[in-house]
Amino acid sequence: MKEKKTIITYGTYDMLHEGHMRLLERAKALGDYLIVGVTDENYDRSRGKLNVVESTKKRVKAIEALPFVDKVIVETSKSQKAEDMVKYDVDIFAIGDDWVGAFDYLNEYTHVEYLARTEGISSTKLRAENFDMIKLGMVGLGLGRDTQAFLDEAKFVSNLKINRIFSRDFLALKQFTKKSDTIKYGHDNYDEFLDTSIVAVYIDTALEDHYMFIKKALEAGKHVLCENPLALHKNELKELLGLAKKEKVLLLSALKTAFLPAFNQLLKELDDGVIGEVKEVRATRTSLYKEKDYPESFMAQGATNILSSYPSLLVNKILGKSKNITFFDQGDEGYDVSNLIISKHKGGKVGVSHVATGMKSEGDAVISGTDGYVYIPSPWWLTKKFYVRFEDEHKSQIFNYEFDGCGLRYMIAEFSSLIQRGKRKSKMLTPSDMVGINRVLLEYNERKEKEFKSKKED
Repeated sequence: MKEKKTIITYGTYDMLHEGHMRLLERAKALGDYLIVGVTDENYDRSRGKLNVVESTKKRVKAIEALPFVDKVIVETSKSQKAEDMVKYDVDIFAIGDDWVGAFDYLNEYTHVEYLARTEGISSTKLRAENFDMIKLGMVGLGLGRDTQAFLDEAKFVSNLKINRIFSRDFLALKQFTKKSDTIKYGHDNYDEFLDTSIVAVYIDTALEDHYMFIKKALEAGKHVLCENPLALHKNELKELLGLAKKEKVLLLSALKTAFLPAFNQLLKELDDGVIGEVKEVRATRTSLYKEKDYPESFMAQGATNILSSYPSLLVNKILGKSKNITFFDQGDEGYDVSNLIISKHKGGKVGVSHVATGMKSEGDAVISGTDGYVYIPSPWWLTKKFYVRFEDEHKSQIFNYEFDGCGLRYMIAEFSSLIQRGKRKSKMLTPSDMVGINRVLLEYNERKEKEFKSKKED
């Protein structure tokens, strides 16, 4: 005969409120011992909850402080519920009645009880009441489809409004705003655009224009999300980061890979030593832009400038700052169409990055450690799953974090959340990360400029 009846429930518990506490009290009343599973940030994002304000750590602490909660665990995957019910010998799984029927399959493991929720209060409502609407303006039209993808993904982020765009191309601007169901105001004067009620800008223009557009936006007191690279020349990025700090605004690189649920879970597993000490990181990122009808002027920016930020993100996040970098570039067009980049890091660790716009390769990544390795299938920069493999294949694991859309919504949600919470740095992509990532293309451009000057003098 069991001495106590165990109850388990799960939730995000963002901005802990009366509705949460009443539900948890009802759950505890069903038995003697209440276990609460608080969802992890990466798991929340993988299931489409993009607008959670508080960190996992803060939410766990809030639930632990409740006198009627006996144990708090962290939920990291959908399959965990069934595993927990067996592990903790659970008698009742309690959940809000807005989930009626969704968890009936768990009756195989325990009794499922749907509890009435408190009407008129929710975390979604509290977020809407407590945070101002963020007005964001877009800079650049790109090829149109990139702009539209950003607009489509932004619709999934709450408290965000986009209705203005800037472009020097007046005719393209007029055509776009006429067709758009979101963008109502077009500007071909950047100063006038910045003088509107927008508080933030997203920049997607020619790479050589990033620095100027970012600098002006920061000086105008606007938060900035900009496609990488943020700058192409030495000391420009540090200047921009310094300016953002001075103006007390957020400057974030739009490297969407950094914000994906699976990518962040990968970093967590590596930090926990899942494959021992990491010794080498290999990543490939290639794209034949000519087959996508990109103009020659775009490709003339070079493969390193266009694509190296992606593998540099993976290498920098895992191995840290590089000690020295070697380039093996190809290209007779006046710019590099391919580059093999080898970087050395502390402890003899090595990063191998391959980028190309004039050839195609398998876009996968391999992270090698002393106990095993991680394989991320193509396209690794849109990380949805990764495999952890060992000498003993029976110990291998698969981590799967599917996401909706093209992945941009996670980046937009992080940018929006940071602004709402008054934060100026993202843990997923810190200023130090951005400097380390940019170092690769900055060194490459500097060396190419020196080579050009040397040849000119000869």
